[in-house]
Amino acid sequence: MHVRIGIIQSQKEIEVELDPSSNVRSVKKEINSDLASGKVLWLTDSKGREVGVLAASVAYVELDPSVSGRAIGFGG
Repeated sequence: MHVRIGIIQSQKEIEVELDPSSNVRSVKKEINSDLASGKVLWLTDSKGREVGVLAASVAYVELDPSVSGRAIGFGG
């Protein structure tokens, strides 16, 4: 699953590739909870790295459950 996080007052986005077996509902619930707390949104990517974003800095979160792993070769 691919997660894209927009940051307030920045053109850059944070992109995190979660474990393909991640459940969309569980991820949404975790994101909602972290953002509601107003502290830090923590996600763990498919390689075990942790990414933290201040909740106050999040403009939007986009989930794409159809992405499974990295594409190899040239896109068409």
